[in-house]
Amino acid sequence: MAIFLTVYLIKAPRAAKLLSMGLALMLGGAIGNLIDRLRIGKVVDFIHVHYADVWNYPIFNVADIGVCVGVALIIIDMIFLESKRNK
Repeated sequence: MAIFLTVYLIKAPRAAKLLSMGLALMLGGAIGNLIDRLRIGKVVDFIHVHYADVWNYPIFNVADIGVCVGVALIIIDMIFLESKRNK
C-alpha cells in the first residue's frame, strides 16, 4: 500500500493540493502502522475515547487518525474539486 500511495502521490497533479495532503496522510499512517508491525509484531492502539462505562469508541492510534483524515480529504477532493481540475 505504501508503494502504491507513493507512486500515486508522485503522479498526482501539482494543483491538487487537497488530494496530495490526503495521500500524504494516508502514506504516513500506513508507514506508521507498518513500523509498529515490523518492530513489535502488532499495531499498538493507545487512544481510548469513552464516557464512563456507557459509551466506548474503538481504540485507535495516531497513524489511524492520519489514514482516516487522509481518506476524508481524498473523498472531499473527488466530490468537489476533481471535476473542476478536469475542465
